[in-house]
Amino acid sequence: MISAQDITLQYGGRVLFKDVNVNFTKGNCYGLIGANGTGKSTFLKILAGDIEANSGSVFITPGERMAVLKQDHFMFDEFEVVKTVLYGHKRLYDIMEEKEKLYAKENFSDEDGIRVSELEGEFAELDGWTAESNAEILLNGLGITNEFHYVKMKELTGNQKVKVLLAQALFGNPDILLLDEPTNHLDLYSIKWLEDFLMNFENTVIVVSHDRHFLNKICTHIADIDYGKITMYVGNYDFWYGYTQMTQRQLKDQNKRTEQKMKELQEFIQRFSANASKSKQATSRKKLLDNLQMDTIKPSSRRYPFANFKQDREVGNDLLEVKGISKTIDGKKVLNNVSFLITPNDKVAFVGKDEIARTTLFQILMGELEPDEGSFKWGVTTSTAYFPKDNAKYFDNCEDSLIDWLRPYAKEGEQYDADIRGWLGRMLFSGEEALKQAKVLSGGERVRCMLCKMMISGANVLVLDEPTNHLDLESITALNEGLIDYKGTLLFDSHDHQFVDTIANRIIEILPGGIIDRRERYDEYLENEDVIAMREKFSQDE
Repeated sequence: MISAQDITLQYGGRVLFKDVNVNFTKGNCYGLIGANGTGKSTFLKILAGDIEANSGSVFITPGERMAVLKQDHFMFDEFEVVKTVLYGHKRLYDIMEEKEKLYAKENFSDEDGIRVSELEGEFAELDGWTAESNAEILLNGLGITNEFHYVKMKELTGNQKVKVLLAQALFGNPDILLLDEPTNHLDLYSIKWLEDFLMNFENTVIVVSHDRHFLNKICTHIADIDYGKITMYVGNYDFWYGYTQMTQRQLKDQNKRTEQKMKELQEFIQRFSANASKSKQATSRKKLLDNLQMDTIKPSSRRYPFANFKQDREVGNDLLEVKGISKTIDGKKVLNNVSFLITPNDKVAFVGKDEIARTTLFQILMGELEPDEGSFKWGVTTSTAYFPKDNAKYFDNCEDSLIDWLRPYAKEGEQYDADIRGWLGRMLFSGEEALKQAKVLSGGERVRCMLCKMMISGANVLVLDEPTNHLDLESITALNEGLIDYKGTLLFDSHDHQFVDTIANRIIEILPGGIIDRRERYDEYLENEDVIAMREKFSQDE
């Protein structure tokens, strides 16, 4: 068990946590949620001992081992991959290193022999003999195949490093597991593997994630941070969301009924207080009125943007035809003879393990890259709006205010400050926020600006490359609902399972040997046995 007792943390005049008391017990998985800036990652760091609170303490059951998902992707660059995973159980790693040094000694003394004997005993107790094979199983489950197990970490890609550090945190069956955004940069298959792993994990898990499907699958409890406090709810994310929405509605309804009752009592008192025959009743009603009180609703600190995409004109029957597109990037063929036809009202989710392939396809379709082979043709009635994965060119070194930044994208007659402020307000840039310089925005703020730009466009085809990256749960929910309601055509990719499943009516998976194209929901697609067989075939074809 791990518990926080009377935790208070303050930065300057801002109180992040005040007298927080919360227990996390064995066998449960806790989803730590809250609006951006409420301190989710900070609280994990307090639990991990990386940040010291102003007051209060963290208690861990004696003898229990804690593992934390590390965020420094360069920390282990000189380590072999398997050794990086083994480092997750520091005591076991130290024993292995000391054993290796002792056995390598030329002059092996009696004291060395006694020490080795002690180490071997502890090594066996910690399941040291199966440690490397267990590490390899974790790596393979996350998509780091055998050929990478004994190379240096610096030889891996950024996404591969993320997976290795995740395997490191999971290794050795820790008693307490702290995970901050573990699904970031994972493909959908690795996320599925992680879900299964954590559902079978018997110890304590505390996780911060913006992936609603992930939280729904693994969480037994939701710990909600709001106004510097943590409130615990039994159940997964959907249960928490439904319950909090319901209680707020009930409280509002109750207050309405109370308000009506108060009005009736006041009217009675006013009518009959001067009437002798009714004065006794009026007095009793006045006492009742005095005892009636309204429950005050403290609104959540969460802020939901308003994502509403409308097309200025409907698209014709000829929308997009892609014929035999191939493209090689850095010596690797990422697109191999890709062909498909997009029709009106298609909402197509592009999936697959190779995110470079999807980004490359979108860049080709939006004219940012030329294909090596093949062609594509947009219909004459199409108008497109594009959300690139990398939006740096729109913001870096841009000193314009957000009003001036957005103005060039506004339609004629809608370029006045009041109009622009209206659009920005939908994306939570109200008042002084609209005067921020574009170059100082956070990742999430940049995404909201790009979505604002797309809403203004009135396009009948939206192309979105990982739009949920950097967004908080509230913004993801709003964008999710906005794209469900969108009447135009949509081409997108996302690591957010729920986002894909609830929006897409068609799935196109890009594989080395070709594509799989199905008109069905994502969950149905994943369970389709024909698809599974085709995926295996096309994954082997190079």
